[in-house]
Amino acid sequence: MARADTGDSDSGRREIRLVEEEDGRWSAIDEGVGVASHGETRSEALANLDEAVALHRGEIGTPVTDADLRDLGVDPDSVPDEPREPDAPWFSE
Repeated sequence: MARADTGDSDSGRREIRLVEEEDGRWSAIDEGVGVASHGETRSEALANLDEAVALHRGEIGTPVTDADLRDLGVDPDSVPDEPREPDAPWFSE
């Protein structure tokens, strides 16, 4: 596991954790934001994490509407309005 401590989120700096998985792929976790991604290489995992964080923060992409959810066969009332704690074991390590 590699750890890149770039400071706290209040200063615009991030703490990123890199984990080499048993299958050889890499997971990248932004500890402060609570977002994770993965890739075949460390570079790909970090690039995917940057995109995931930007999506999470609303900096890129478009918001999902109730109509979008219905088109995907998801009942909009079953989706919480507020983010929940992720059910992902690597956030509780």
